[in-house]
This record gives sequence, structure tokens and C-alpha cells, in this order.
Amino acid sequence: MLTMIVEAQGDLPRELQLARFPSRIGRQADSEVRLAGWRVARLHAEIHRIERGFKLVDRGSLGGTWVNGERIVEYAPLADDDEIAIAGYRLRVHPQAGGAGADMAVDANADAQGDAQGGANAAAQAEGHAVPNAGAGNDACFDRHRDALRGTRPPAAMRDTGPRAGASADLEWRRLLHRRLLAAIDLRRQDIRQLSAGQLRQQVEQLLRELLQDEQALPPRLDRERLVGEVLDEAVGLGPLEPLLRDDTITEIMVNAPDEIYVERDGRLERADAAFTGEDAVRATIDRIVTPVGRRVDEGSPMVDARLPDGSRVNAVIAPLALRGPSITIRRFNHRLYGPQDLVAIGSLSQPMLDFLAMCVRSRRNVVVCGGTGSGKTTLLNLLSNLIPPDERVVTIEDAAELRLAHAHRVSLEARPANAEGRGQVTIRDLVRNALRMRPDRIVVGECRGGEAIDMLQAMNTGHDGSLTTVHANSPRDVVSRLETMVLMADVEMPVLAIREQIAAAIDIVVHQARMPDGRRRVVEIAEFTGLEGQRVLMQPLFRFDRRASTGAAGGRFTGCDNLPQFYERLRDEGADCDLSIFGEAK
Repeated sequence: MLTMIVEAQGDLPRELQLARFPSRIGRQADSEVRLAGWRVARLHAEIHRIERGFKLVDRGSLGGTWVNGERIVEYAPLADDDEIAIAGYRLRVHPQAGGAGADMAVDANADAQGDAQGGANAAAQAEGHAVPNAGAGNDACFDRHRDALRGTRPPAAMRDTGPRAGASADLEWRRLLHRRLLAAIDLRRQDIRQLSAGQLRQQVEQLLRELLQDEQALPPRLDRERLVGEVLDEAVGLGPLEPLLRDDTITEIMVNAPDEIYVERDGRLERADAAFTGEDAVRATIDRIVTPVGRRVDEGSPMVDARLPDGSRVNAVIAPLALRGPSITIRRFNHRLYGPQDLVAIGSLSQPMLDFLAMCVRSRRNVVVCGGTGSGKTTLLNLLSNLIPPDERVVTIEDAAELRLAHAHRVSLEARPANAEGRGQVTIRDLVRNALRMRPDRIVVGECRGGEAIDMLQAMNTGHDGSLTTVHANSPRDVVSRLETMVLMADVEMPVLAIREQIAAAIDIVVHQARMPDGRRRVVEIAEFTGLEGQRVLMQPLFRFDRRASTGAAGGRFTGCDNLPQFYERLRDEGADCDLSIFGEAK
């Protein structure tokens, strides 16, 4: 038994139960799936039963048979999420739905209505006219459309058939209600672009409630309020991502496919009980994210970096690069601004380490925060930036603005990608160069990842002491090789030794942050660059996290390394209060 849902533009969905195979799809009167319209062949396609399920076979029609946007000759096995397109009709199959006693015939009135409407739409399209669903209606037409919706028998996949079918039924109802919402907006011919975000959400919610008013086909277990909220989020918000973004315990959201969403909570991955209605819904969500920040994503530029209004970082990839559908990765930015003592309280670093880093910032040491992806570099950089004295001018430079400085005298700059014509790109390197002419006391670069490294080193060596940045590196020693590589990416003809001299002279302190196996982020080492000997950059460790010294749940301890920073002697000579006991090894 195979259940098929047939939708025509401007028509109500029809449900068919197929029990005889092969089942014919076409314009013939005796076809198991009869479709009207001049573009439908007499025998357009067939559905065959195979060992693995069901197979769709095109019978050589002129218009062709399409599955998920691609023209096919044969396609198997058919699944619930496969969308079949034939001459303006949309067909979906549900192999698990239906039963032996299901009715194999379609209601005659519904079939006649569908054939007549489908033929009228096809004729109108052939003459170049718009079909009713494309905006040629009015409020009275909408009222008739709404009344008809109330009496529609839901597809079999939407009926309450037990817990196993619950999630699939909810998704099908969301898909159907979302399509009805778009049709209703078209019928009312309202220009939604003139509405504010609040007005749009209010009117769409009102329209959704009208569509669901007195809807008897909804299963009793389905929460109407939740259904309205989910469809509303998908229509004017970020869909199923909205409740995940409201959950402060989630640090990362990963959309692998429309029906496959994972989240990171407490450093561990888990699958979320959420799904989009289809690839179009994911694409619409990506567009809502990237458009307000002046970014674009299309087949010519299928990858994009953007940010949400709260500062969360977003990466999106679409076809043809993403084979399973559009992919979204959101790095959540904490709504709570961590203070210095907060990081000590959660075990990210010790109080002596915090006191030392605060002294480094106040004394205008150049600090580089390094670590792997997701190790908490940006959070630590934000904290260090907020330790800058309030009477200094700060210029922040980022690819996607994430830093949130509680600093009154600051200028925030953000890079810009090229437009559709390949023009207008402003890189991090361009911004660093421009920042040098903005009379900054401090320059904070969100992340050095390319040729801007040479300009950052030049700034650190030419009077802009106290600059801060982050670098992807696995250890303080790796920072040297990473910076060398990035400088060479700038097409600067410099010998490696000269680059190394620049690095040794520019950087004072490297803070290495890592994510532990239990998901916690910790500062595992603080090192000082002490100079150059031959071709080797010298450094000495000042603090470290000793994993071997297990102390219960902490899984280690912070300790000094019995080394004194070289610049502390100069600070003490200048009269600064320097506590040297913090560098001693913990007992």
C-alpha cells in the first residue's frame, strides 16, 4: 500500500491510496493517478513495487518527470521527503502510510475539481496569464479558499497514527499550513514589504489563526498554539532555530540537512528535536540572516559568513557545494557578558593568571590569544579588551562583529565581501591599515587568519603597544610558524628570518586556550616571548594547567612555572606594585 498526496497550483491537496502496481500516472481516464492539463502525457510515468520499496519510472514524456529538482528516467527508492514534479503538479509519497482496507479511489468531486482547476491553470500559463494563486484573487476569493480548507481531509501522513508517526505528522501539517499561508498572502495581494517586523509578525499570526479556525481535521493531540508558533517562526523568523537560539545552554547550532539539526550543550553534541519543512525553508532562513548584514549567497557565491543581531557567528553553505541540502552553522555568542571573576569562578583560569593578564593589558603588552576552533578565544579576547583603561581610544577590527566592549571610546570596524560584480571588497588587512590612521591607542583584531598578520606585526612594532588579537594555533610555539605562514600569504618578499625577527620583537605574551574532553574551556598555558637566538624564537612558560595533578572534578590544577617575566623588572623599576609570588609553583 502506498499513499500519495497530489497538489496542483491553486487547488486543494488530494490523497490517493495505491494498491495495484505498476500504478500509472497520466491523463488517461483509467490512470491510478489521474492528472489534468495539456502538459501531462496520456501515460506520463509509472510507480513500480521493488524489493527496497517503490520505484518511479518516466515513460518518455515531453515535459519529463522531476524528483527533488532533477529530471529522472528512473528513481528508487521513493521516500517521504522526495518531491515529485509533473507539469505543475507536486506529488509526495508515504510508503509507510495507509492500510489494507484503505480506499483506493479518490473522491469524485475532489478529482473533478482538481482536473478542472489544473486544466484551467495550465491553459492560463500557456497564454501567459497568472494563475489565481499568483495574486489574481481578492478577499472574497480568499474567504472561499479558507472555507474550503476547513473541510479538507488531511493526508494520511498527517493523521494521528501513534507516537512513531507523531513527528512526521507534525512536519507534514507545518508544510501544508506554510503553503496555505503563502497562498493566502498571494490571494490578499498585500505588499508585505511596507510592514515593519512587528506588524508583519502580527498580521501573519492573525492569518494563521484564521486558517486554523474551526479546523476539524487536526488530530486532537496536536497543539494548535505550538503549530502556529512553529509556522510563524518559519514564515517570518528563523524557523525551528528560534527556540534553540533562545536556549542559553546551547553554544552551537548545526543544520546538516532540513530534518537533521544538532546542537552543542555543555561541550557535547546532541541531536535536536527540530526540523525544517524542506530545503526551501532552510534557504529562506539563510537569506533572512545574510540580507540585513549586506551579505549574499547564491550559486555563484555558495558560501557566506554572517552574524545575527546578538553577535552570534553564522556560516552557511548551499548547493552545489552542500550535497545534502543547505547547511548552517551558528556559533552562539553569550548574551551574558563575562566579567573577569566569572572566568575564575567557572575554572577557565586561576586568580594569579587573571591578575597577571590584567597587568599585561594595563602595562601595554602585546598579547596574542591562541587555540583551536571553539576553544573560547573570542570570549577571552573580549574580557582582555574590557580591561583596557577607559581613557584610551580602542579600534576593533573583525570579519564578523562579535566583540562586545563596555568601552566608551571605541570604533568598531567590520570587513565586507565583494558584491555580485566582484567589487567593493574590504578585507581585514585594509581595515588594519586604515586603523593606523585613526589615532588608536589600542588595536584589537578579532582574528588574524591571512595577510593582515604582517600589518598587525608592523603596528605592534611601530608604537601601537598593547594590541590584542587571536590566532588559530595548537601551542604557543606553533604561533610562530602560523604567523610566518600568514605573513607569506600577503605576498611580501621577506626572508623567513626577517619575519621571525618581527614576530619576536612584536609579541610579548601568548595565552593558549583549549577545550577539554569534558567540554570545558581553560587557559592551559601562558608564555612570554623573550627574544631571538640564531633562528629560534625564545620563550618561557609562566603559567600552565597541569592535567596530571588531578583534584577531583577539576581534572587538574593551575600552577606557576617559577619563571619571572622580563618586563616585570622594568615595571618594578618604574614603581609598579608587582607580586612575584604568583609565578611560584603551586604546592
